[in-house]
Amino acid sequence: MNPNRTIALVTGSTAGIGFVTARRLAEAGAAVYLVGRTPERLAAAKASIEASVSGATVGTFAADLSLMSEVRRLAEQVKAEVPGLNLLVNNAGGLFQSRVVTAEGFELTFAFNHLSYFLLTNLLLPVLKAQPSARIVSVASDAHRAARLDFDDLQSERSFFHFRVYGTSKLMNILFTKALARRLVGTNVTANCLHPGFVDSEFGDNNKTFFGKVVWLTKRFAISVERGAETSVYLATSPEVAGVSGEYFHKCRVKKPTSAARDDAAGERLWEESTRLTQP
Repeated sequence: MNPNRTIALVTGSTAGIGFVTARRLAEAGAAVYLVGRTPERLAAAKASIEASVSGATVGTFAADLSLMSEVRRLAEQVKAEVPGLNLLVNNAGGLFQSRVVTAEGFELTFAFNHLSYFLLTNLLLPVLKAQPSARIVSVASDAHRAARLDFDDLQSERSFFHFRVYGTSKLMNILFTKALARRLVGTNVTANCLHPGFVDSEFGDNNKTFFGKVVWLTKRFAISVERGAETSVYLATSPEVAGVSGEYFHKCRVKKPTSAARDDAAGERLWEESTRLTQP
């Protein structure tokens, strides 16, 4: 395989901006590995990319990223089956109307939107560091702007409001990216995150109640998934950001996040707590 070729792993890539990101990476000549929950949807996404991109190299991994045991299994599979991985796109995420606890005892939004990013990235770091250069791209959101971290209630046991909990998870994505970038100084790996915009995708469609109808109505004002994927693709491929790390982007430009998202002490505390919670 061409040593200069991008070898990408994209989570949440069976639909929405994750799928478009994967397809556009394949169009740019990358070998792309899709991560999704079900084999059926993965097979459909793989077939779609192969049909639209001549000569595309597409692989698939099925994993439920809300479960840390599944994240660990995925990481071991990737290490065994994807030589030369040099791009990780943490894209999977969800907004859940009600508080749900996973089989491992974690609140679902916290596990799926934050802990999976944290654990998968750390497990794959040795592979990424072994390449001449590598990038980590994580999808955050401007939903973080109303969020504050409560370290006494990280998993929303005392109170749960879906938009607040989602926004907090996106704040965690930014804090994680900045803490990760500090740890990557002096290496050949960069880490950045982004706000894709309010995208007309399947996001929130898992909620079938009145809340789901509200989400559906607001999507009338959303941008397309093609536009929503632009910044992810830019951070994954553009030579302009080859040496940039620890930044938050929107519309392919650096954007200043909130002061809460720039709190390095909170980022370090979140890192320590996430490390403790993801110990096998």
